[in-house]
Amino acid sequence: MSVKMPEADRTVLDRRAKIVAALRQIVPGEGVIAAEREMRAFESDGLTAYRQLPMVVVLPETTAQVSQVLRYCHEEGIKVVPRGAGTSLSGGALPLEDGVLLGMAKFNKIREIDFDNRVAVVEPGVTNLAVSTAVADAGFYYAPDPSSQIACTIGGNIAENSGGVHCLKYGMTTNNVLGCEIVLMTGEVLRIGGKELDAGGYDLLGLIVGSEGMLGVVTEVTVRILKRPETARALLVGFPTSEDAGECVSRIIGAGIIPGGMELMDVLAIKAAEDFVHAGYPLDVEALLIVELDGPGAEVDDLICRVESIARECRAVSCRASTSEEERLLFWAGRKAAFPAVGRISPDYYCMDGTIPRAKLPLVLKRMKEMSEKYALRVANVFHAGDGNLHPLILYDANKPGELERAEDFGADILKLCVEVGGVLTGEHGVGVEKRDLMPAMFSETDLNQQQRVKCAFDAKGLLNPGKVFPTLHRCAELGRMHISGGKLPFPDIPRF
Repeated sequence: MSVKMPEADRTVLDRRAKIVAALRQIVPGEGVIAAEREMRAFESDGLTAYRQLPMVVVLPETTAQVSQVLRYCHEEGIKVVPRGAGTSLSGGALPLEDGVLLGMAKFNKIREIDFDNRVAVVEPGVTNLAVSTAVADAGFYYAPDPSSQIACTIGGNIAENSGGVHCLKYGMTTNNVLGCEIVLMTGEVLRIGGKELDAGGYDLLGLIVGSEGMLGVVTEVTVRILKRPETARALLVGFPTSEDAGECVSRIIGAGIIPGGMELMDVLAIKAAEDFVHAGYPLDVEALLIVELDGPGAEVDDLICRVESIARECRAVSCRASTSEEERLLFWAGRKAAFPAVGRISPDYYCMDGTIPRAKLPLVLKRMKEMSEKYALRVANVFHAGDGNLHPLILYDANKPGELERAEDFGADILKLCVEVGGVLTGEHGVGVEKRDLMPAMFSETDLNQQQRVKCAFDAKGLLNPGKVFPTLHRCAELGRMHISGGKLPFPDIPRF
């Protein structure tokens, strides 16, 4: 006896089949993935606590194909979620069950290296580290260096405005991108900026970098490449408490010293990283500060002496400077491997991302210790101390009932604390779905509505990566009426996945 399929389900399946067929006309061959088993690889990004199969995955190879896919979806009212390498830790690339996942992995070519203008023109699927590798023989590199740089892509870096251990002195992605080609939801192709240091007109590039895939799909990027400094040396400074290390950070910056990088790790992270990488970290300290000084040799030697003096004033118990390039890289290898290293000491961990004023580091570290006791969950601290970008790793076991929920509550309290002390909800991981419902802790309704009007200017139908960043979604037409009348028009909250 056969069971008749409900008419509503049949309609959904028929619509999906029509969409898949249309996409295969645009991206032939293996460019469309519709089988459930094959789509599993795309069901989440680095925030694996949230999972959702997309309706279909499409992997274009050219700007023309991206344009045609977006134009088709715009005309048919189909949602689209752009995706790079999927290393996002905020759920920014989380698929929608009724949306197309637009994977940009096949955009993986370096199109031009222009040493005269000190730029490289790359496709968004090129990995972060690949840019530096491509120009290394000429003594150049690309400054932003997230810990996931071996896998994360330039397109994803633009979406989240990624930083890295050297962002203190050399800036975030937004300070190192000069131009891009983007495709709007309507299929229109725009070029913003270029090889020049500063483009005329409104700073549209500043809007695109950090927009989390909500304004357009990037198909080409012009990045700034820098000459490697003459000398670079790193210091490992051990402290009896994290508060002492935090005070040292503030004093170094207060003395007018801008290190190439300055990172802080607490005892849990130190031991995990040392067991994993064997970088030579001291194991008898509660906190470790990695400070890199770069520039002319004489200047670096002088700065090392000054930093060592400041560290001793802040009760440092150990101080060791790298004596070779291999040793310097080993010091950083431990820090860059901290996230996977922590994965060896806990079944699961929840990586947070908030930013605070540097002077508040001691207070925030103290408060996080108290929260750790409150929630009965360990927390390992690894963060960019120089610019106050915290990355607490909350350790939990998803197999134990209630632990994931406690970890999320713990994380929310950390982010609220960041705002309370004058900081922000995110430094480089983005808002995505993770921090979406915390946005009102930092922004008023007027602020959020104004931000959504920018979204509407680029994507009037709200089809590009919907359900991310904003806790409440408004239709663009409604936002216009609110602006005129000052009235409040409710729209249903987007549910958590």
